Amino acid sequence: MNNHNGTGTTQDSQLEQELNGLRRQYEQLRDQKVRTEQDIANLSSQLEGLKAQAKAEYGTDNPEELQALLNQKRQENERVVSEYREHVQKIQSDLAAVENAVDGDR
Repeated sequence: MNNHNGTGTTQDSQLEQELNGLRRQYEQLRDQKVRTEQDIANLSSQLEGLKAQAKAEYGTDNPEELQALLNQKRQENERVVSEYREHVQKIQSDLAAVENAVDGDR
């Protein structure tokens, strides 16, 4: 009978420890859930702000349309840089021609 009480007490103690561990785990999960919900609310608010900004600046908040606009702007930038490169090369060429003419006159 004494041995049974000792075993019962050990089992009770083990169950109590497990229960305390489960409570701590539950509290951690509850805290994590609250933080995650706050993160979702913050990110949703940021997303809405960015959508409003995109709509105001680009006339749309649709990701596909924004990507198309970005691609269009990149192509336009490539064209402008290419034209500017050609312009600079023309200036260099004209300058070299003038320098050669001046050197030839000496």
